[in-house]
Amino acid sequence: MSFLHVIAWIMAALAASLAPVPAFAGDAPAQAFSDVVFSDYSPLSSNAELARRLFSPLAEAHLAQALTESGKKLTEQAIDLSAEQFGLYVPSRRPPRGYALLVFVPPWREAKLPRGWAPVLDQYGVIFVSAARSGNDASVLGRRAPLALLAEQNVVERYPLDPERIYIAGFSGGSRVAMRLALGYPDTFRGVILNAGSDPIGGADIPLPPRDLFFRFQSSTRIVYVTGERDFSHLREDTASIASMQRWCVLDVQDHVTLLASHAVADPGALSRALEALLDPARPDPDRLTACRSAIQKDLAATIQQVESLIANGKRDAAQALLSQIDRNFGGLAAPRSVDLARDLLQK
Repeated sequence: MSFLHVIAWIMAALAASLAPVPAFAGDAPAQAFSDVVFSDYSPLSSNAELARRLFSPLAEAHLAQALTESGKKLTEQAIDLSAEQFGLYVPSRRPPRGYALLVFVPPWREAKLPRGWAPVLDQYGVIFVSAARSGNDASVLGRRAPLALLAEQNVVERYPLDPERIYIAGFSGGSRVAMRLALGYPDTFRGVILNAGSDPIGGADIPLPPRDLFFRFQSSTRIVYVTGERDFSHLREDTASIASMQRWCVLDVQDHVTLLASHAVADPGALSRALEALLDPARPDPDRLTACRSAIQKDLAATIQQVESLIANGKRDAAQALLSQIDRNFGGLAAPRSVDLARDLLQK
């Protein structure tokens, strides 16, 4: 998350007909609801928590410093739920352990169920929820991310769900948002469907979250890529994204290419294959994961030592440049040491 993106988000964060949603005790006819208004907020969707999970440590520190200097505070929540509407689909079959849930981040403004998805959701017992006015023209941090988190919170409050089968998905630009949320909220989402939109993780735009969350992402989140055979640019992006996952020890990854398809939302067959993959995750080999994590930690420790050496020798500019690089590359894995070193540089 670049400093300019942080400032833009700060400015947005400082600016400060109901449809019934029944709960079912068992099987019932499938129901689709539009213009649903929710009311329950979650601490996970607060501006402070979004910053903690989606910013790099130094970007979060810049945010705190900017707020202190301005004498202002972040608003608690970016979203006024009374002004928001959601689309909701509740399938006809409730699985014995409870429904699964698919939170969908769209590239369009409408809260609509993609064509042909209803029978697949019925087959697997998956509730679908999506927010209106959450398309590519909306702010990621000011709207799209908190709307997705609040959609999850409100469905959890209203329906019997299997907590191990709560997923997030998106199409195109919405898929990129879904990936960021899966990375930052692995304690909420157990898997993600990346439909024709992905990015590498571990950089200025998609920083790694705090260590405990990232370790959970590595060990318990399944990532499923679904892109059309003729969607060449997004297939190339998937290749780069998958390579970054492997570099950062994210091992439970599946790549599904839809034959003859271009840049289009997943068809029912592709959705079915993706849900099959999510519902049957393969946990990473613990020895392989441990070895991979150890290699990253060794690289990080060596780089941190270089910063400490530069500071000790009075080379503050070089130390600051290398520390910024560490923050971009390692994100939350480098904290809190990276934040302590940044504070030391400011005080010297």
